[in-house]
Amino acid sequence: MTDRTLRTTDDLDTLAYDERGLVPVVAQHAGLGTMLMLAWANREALERTLDTGEAVFWSRSRGRLWRKGESSGNTLRVVSLHADCDGDTVLVRVRPTGPACHTGERTCFGNGADPTLAGLAATLAERAAERPEGSYTARLMDDSNLRLKKLGEETAELIQALAQGDGPRAVEEAADLFYHALVALLAEGVTAEDLLQELEGRR
Repeated sequence: MTDRTLRTTDDLDTLAYDERGLVPVVAQHAGLGTMLMLAWANREALERTLDTGEAVFWSRSRGRLWRKGESSGNTLRVVSLHADCDGDTVLVRVRPTGPACHTGERTCFGNGADPTLAGLAATLAERAAERPEGSYTARLMDDSNLRLKKLGEETAELIQALAQGDGPRAVEEAADLFYHALVALLAEGVTAEDLLQELEGRR
């Protein structure tokens, strides 16, 4: 697969800027895959991004460069920059320090922008923080013995389904195990992003 990573200022020469000297930039959460926001950048903004390691864009309404989070503090720490196949759009993979949207939401695209894991992680974090009455996740968070018991049960059920060659049931049991593992990790202060970072490092 072609490597379209933008690592140096020379790489920026390969981009197809529009008549205003701009390219659209899509910011994506590097850990969870969530699409966070769309902005515009000129070459200078992209140079600053590469130089500082924080996302810098071009404001079309104000006619100037702006660093994401310069007033709110909700910066986007850059992991990598990538051009698309035509070189007319840039994907910036980031680790946000707070909400990406000016409305205070995690993403400008709403919850529909979350991949399955990110959506599940957000729901679990919400349940853990709010502890709503009747929530099974909240019950697990409050009872370490139950958490560990369910992990053991779900592991055994997955093994049994695999031993019996029951693919559809194995998928169901694996989903149950995955959910219970995420809850158990969250109870220890470990997030889905932490897990994905570990997997990314192993890749």
